[in-house]
Amino acid sequence: MKPLERILAEKLLKISAIKLQPELPFTWASGWNSPIYTDNRKTLSYPEVRSFIKVEMCRLIMENFDAPDAIAGVATGAIAMGALVADTLGLPYVYVRSTPKDHGLENLIEGNLKPGQKVVVIEDLISTGGSSLKAVEAIRAAGCEVVGMAAIFTYGFPIAIKRFKDANIELLTLSNYNAMLEAALETQYIREEDIDTLKEWRKDPANWTARR
Repeated sequence: MKPLERILAEKLLKISAIKLQPELPFTWASGWNSPIYTDNRKTLSYPEVRSFIKVEMCRLIMENFDAPDAIAGVATGAIAMGALVADTLGLPYVYVRSTPKDHGLENLIEGNLKPGQKVVVIEDLISTGGSSLKAVEAIRAAGCEVVGMAAIFTYGFPIAIKRFKDANIELLTLSNYNAMLEAALETQYIREEDIDTLKEWRKDPANWTARR
């Protein structure tokens, strides 16, 4: 039987939540050239995939994080999935903005967190980890304890691994870059010769350029 990370990677590739173009790279908002583009918001449009992620995310939380009091989604990609997970677990839910609202109460956290609550943060994608850990900082600043983070997918960048370690946050993901490469090769989404290119990119994504 295939492991969960491989099963989910195949589903993400099938619905184009993950796209691979080793020879015609994407340009990220950061300006990086990349042979991969991930948009896990697309999973919301596929009930079977959406439910699969929700159930497995709940299982991940129940098996690894001790009795959380609340769930927090990170805006914007994880808002919907975080709400689905919180509803299934019967827990209070909030989401964390990337920047404070520019009017009214200028909230950074939408919803009601009580100081002392144990919170699990939900993310859709872990890239460098910067925006994810800003959400952690906001929740801690509200007087709550972040017991861990659960995400759909991670690129596994060394910088992200270091940042989570330095922040003392346990990160658990349903799938990852290595599992995705295996699934893409097995399903003939990519060729054997593309693997080296995709592995090279992950080593130094900020300076990677496609070979011509």
